[in-house]
Amino acid sequence: MTRLADHRVLIVNDDGIHAPGIQLLEKIVREHCKDVWVVAPDEEKSGASHSVSMHTPIRLRQLGDRHIAIKGSPTDCVLMALREIMQELPTLVLAGINRGGNLADEIHYSGTIAVAMEAALMGIPAIALSQVFERGKDVPWDTSERYLVSVVEQVLECGIADGSFVNINFPPVSADAVSGVQVVSMGRRPPGAFKTEGRVDNRQIPYYWVHLEPDAGGDLDGTDLRAMTDAAISVCPLQVDMTHRAMLSSLVGMRLSQG
Repeated sequence: MTRLADHRVLIVNDDGIHAPGIQLLEKIVREHCKDVWVVAPDEEKSGASHSVSMHTPIRLRQLGDRHIAIKGSPTDCVLMALREIMQELPTLVLAGINRGGNLADEIHYSGTIAVAMEAALMGIPAIALSQVFERGKDVPWDTSERYLVSVVEQVLECGIADGSFVNINFPPVSADAVSGVQVVSMGRRPPGAFKTEGRVDNRQIPYYWVHLEPDAGGDLDGTDLRAMTDAAISVCPLQVDMTHRAMLSSLVGMRLSQG
């Protein structure tokens, strides 16, 4: 199946079920597909990564036909959709559209990426979608809106390997300024993208905020970061198997010893 129209689509995000990105994604998909489900967190869960709520109950709230808000993480949303909500499994999971990029090292913390990864673990094709924007400027949603269907259907035409998923980022430019599409690898930023900021409350007790403030650099050719610099849409295939093959070979021959 290569067209959105051929699929039963599950849409999940980490920005929350009322976020503009997921509303835009649903609008776009519904123009091409009749069988669409939206199952998303009831509030923002950015940075939740692949967390699962194992020690607190997960509660569901029906907001409308095939619209369910989940009191839990993005991964919880996928699990609940597949195990409790949908009578038939989806044939495609779309994560997003995230407000902001999921590039380079950021993918390890992203709830959007976790949605696609959980779907891949469950054997369902999945694509993560993010709209990059420049801080202090409007989010160029028109870029995602114009190109999303074409890029997604080209990915579906090529196929998504078992145990893999695809991470797509739309650049922080208007739709007319997009230079093209680049198939890329995951970039790497300089260390220390997350910063901590200490404050003191009115009882003189210290507390801290953690925020993402990546340093410039790391935009090598052929990476998702470079694609953003080039005003191109990045398409990055990822996999759930994180084995380092070269190191695996170098460690062969280890033996048991004492002392």
